[in-house]
Amino acid sequence: MASNLNLPCLFLFSIFIAISVAELCHQDDKKALLNIKKAFNNPYILTSWDPQTDCCHWYCVKCNRTTHRITSLTIFADDRLSGQIPPYVGDLPFLETLMLHKLPNLTGPIHPNIAKLHNLKFLDLSWNSLSGPIPDFLSTLSNLFVLSLSFNNFNGTIPISLSKLPNLGGLELDRNNLTGEIPDSFGYFTGEQAPSLYLSHNQLSGKIPSSLSRLNFTSIDLSRNKLKGDAFMIFGSNKTVQIVDLSRNQLEFNLSEAVFPQSLTSLDVNHNKVFGGLPPEMTKLNFQYLNVSYNRLCGEIPVGGELQKFDVYEYFHNKCLCGAPLGSCK
Repeated sequence: MASNLNLPCLFLFSIFIAISVAELCHQDDKKALLNIKKAFNNPYILTSWDPQTDCCHWYCVKCNRTTHRITSLTIFADDRLSGQIPPYVGDLPFLETLMLHKLPNLTGPIHPNIAKLHNLKFLDLSWNSLSGPIPDFLSTLSNLFVLSLSFNNFNGTIPISLSKLPNLGGLELDRNNLTGEIPDSFGYFTGEQAPSLYLSHNQLSGKIPSSLSRLNFTSIDLSRNKLKGDAFMIFGSNKTVQIVDLSRNQLEFNLSEAVFPQSLTSLDVNHNKVFGGLPPEMTKLNFQYLNVSYNRLCGEIPVGGELQKFDVYEYFHNKCLCGAPLGSCK
């Protein structure tokens, strides 16, 4: 008889356990996510965001296995989602990854509430239709490792404050409408290692800042801008840079005087005003890619290394460059 009296208690306890397991997601995080869904007009990609279910199991989000707080929000590749970045993204305080990527109808500026995400390590807002200036407040995200704003419509100058990001490993600002000069502060990144730097396909002008000589970039792409002057600050025997793309600018320097590091595997300087010749030391480098076409180079292409494996198209349209794979020198 006593055991029968305990059955209702056991039943209620089982319900309590089931509810506890089902509600691992923190209610503040769930509220923020549902507000984000509403702000985007309940798009199909967020159909799984059902308020009756555990938000840790929703599509596009990840929870910490111990704290069950939302640490990742990744919404990408949906041309039906439209609107601006909702302010509610700032209500996910434990977010480490925020990716809003390849959403062609995502418009407007970067919302200032993103500055509240002090745990953010990866911020990817690339391949959207975002516009306006790149905001200074991004420099307050001290844990940021990757900042990708590529393929948008951002304009104005590059904030000098971005160099204050102490853990930045990659800065991708390419394919926007940015103007002005590359900040001199970019030679003073405070981290242990300089970030890979992608500034191509903008309207940047002026000279490459000499302060960049202080740093050791692994990869740097400044192509398709309006940069002038020389690029010696990127090279040097003590550097470990691997990939350099300076193509389609207005750079003018003597390539013969450049000192290339042994680490260099890819060099593109096509469509500039580079003069001089190819230094013989280039035969010692393990080039995977090389393009010096459409410049003002002269002299014989050094024989050896990887230099003869490239096509004529990587060398042609120079002033008087000759030797294989071009025609023989007269």
